[in-house]
Amino acid sequence: MPHSQTSAPRVGLLGGRLARGASPWLLPTVATAAVSLVRARKSGRWAAVAVPTTALAAGMLWFFRDPEREITQGRVISPADGVVQSIMPWKDGRTRVAIFMSPLNVHVNRAPLAGTVTSVEHIPGGFVPAFNKESENNERVVWHFDTELGDIEMVQIAGAVARRIVPYLPAGTKVEQGERIGLIRFGSRVDIYLPEGVEVAVEVGQATTAGVTRIDRD
Repeated sequence: MPHSQTSAPRVGLLGGRLARGASPWLLPTVATAAVSLVRARKSGRWAAVAVPTTALAAGMLWFFRDPEREITQGRVISPADGVVQSIMPWKDGRTRVAIFMSPLNVHVNRAPLAGTVTSVEHIPGGFVPAFNKESENNERVVWHFDTELGDIEMVQIAGAVARRIVPYLPAGTKVEQGERIGLIRFGSRVDIYLPEGVEVAVEVGQATTAGVTRIDRD
């Protein structure tokens, strides 16, 4: 049966659910907006400041939303909201599915399968746009999961705006399929490598929803 993941830590604000790791960006922005709104009642100069700061705060709340999901049944589900950017066969027989995340997507990533996190490796790099071919050398976090399909590799790639990846789990953690595992701030990319023999069910240009869209085909 589909299930909803509710156990991951989140920051709550005004009754909403926000992504863990959003606070360093969100709290100063919201605080600035609040101060400017209060002072705008007495000063026209502050009123001019209140408009953009309030808009920015609203945008931050949208960027860092973390909605609950009914997790789809399937061997491999999408780790990210976004659009399938490419599907490429790899030299070792695996297939890489790259999902591009725009600034308008939810940026919390989820486990594509149930299993155990065997490694979480941060690799420094550049910050070119995630849709650019040179993004292969961007800042990234490489995940490996021990699953019923064997070793599954997933890579979170930072983009031109997304200069911070926040893993939620350390190596050795057991995860449920669809469980929240990390955050990429703003636009970025997530790659998942399917083992040899696993047929891809999505197409280039197809929209995906983390925890909902099935990536493989029976």
